[in-house]
Amino acid sequence: MSTRTRVALAVLLVATAAGSYLFFGRQDSNDGELVLYGNVDVREVELAFRREGRLVSMAVDEGRTVRKGELLAELDPQPYRESLAVAEAELRAAEAELLKLQRGNRSQDIRRAEQAVRQAEAVLQRAESEFRRQAGLAVERNTSEQALEAARTTRDEAAASLAGAQQTLSLQREGARSEDIAAAEARVAAAEAARAQAVTALEDTKLLSPADATVLARVREPGSMVGSRDPVYTLSLRDPVYVRAYLSEPQLGRVVPGASVRIRTDSSSKVYQGHVGFISPRAEFTPKSVETTDLRTDLVYRLRIVVEDDDEGLRQGMPVTVEVDASPANED
Repeated sequence: MSTRTRVALAVLLVATAAGSYLFFGRQDSNDGELVLYGNVDVREVELAFRREGRLVSMAVDEGRTVRKGELLAELDPQPYRESLAVAEAELRAAEAELLKLQRGNRSQDIRRAEQAVRQAEAVLQRAESEFRRQAGLAVERNTSEQALEAARTTRDEAAASLAGAQQTLSLQREGARSEDIAAAEARVAAAEAARAQAVTALEDTKLLSPADATVLARVREPGSMVGSRDPVYTLSLRDPVYVRAYLSEPQLGRVVPGASVRIRTDSSSKVYQGHVGFISPRAEFTPKSVETTDLRTDLVYRLRIVVEDDDEGLRQGMPVTVEVDASPANED
């Protein structure tokens, strides 16, 4: 191996060692403090409407700080107002039909059915009297068989008419069937659900901020036709502020969730306070099939730190130094 090659390899080893020092951090053996290096986590959300339509207003510009629930954009609401009006009309019709069935028939209809029964009874009485008269004449052979048969038929028809009138009266008094009322109730429930959907659709024409945030990008302009899920704003979320750092496998046993940390930046002398909120249960990089003792140290675990006293001095993506109150490494 040439001298130049040996020098190049030595420089590469030194650079690798320095990079590992900066990436995984160092530990102070005097007080158990562990120093890590990371970045303020980037937390963004793309806002879109759940409905499609014509964009009529964009209320804020890029760089604006917005509050949770603040109106950011709005679609043309007229088509959704019309759909709501139709749904409300259908609901009223269904409710009226149900009320009609529940109240039963009108008293006038019942009295008319009663009158029809009385008329049918009178017709039957006349037909019965005529049949008895014809039967008596037939015994004395003073009438024909045809006349007797006609009287019998008339009597039977009058009896059938009376039975029909009585059934009609019974139905009028009883009112609607329970099955018809249940079906009407189901139609009312369906109409109520359709109205609720129309109300939700109308409310969805307003795009509100989901949290306190900063507007990073204004993607559309008023007059544009947008579909559902087409982004119109990109927001940067700040509450809470997270810091992302990494632990090597040997350091993993020295940090536990909840441990206190101090966070420093290169742009300010302020020291921020925080705590370890999450340690990834798996390595970020897949290990080789056969792991030697040296290769095990290449495993990296993601660490999420929650900043407790953040301010505008911490910006997303900013590199930071994290000092962790770590437990001493276990020794045999």
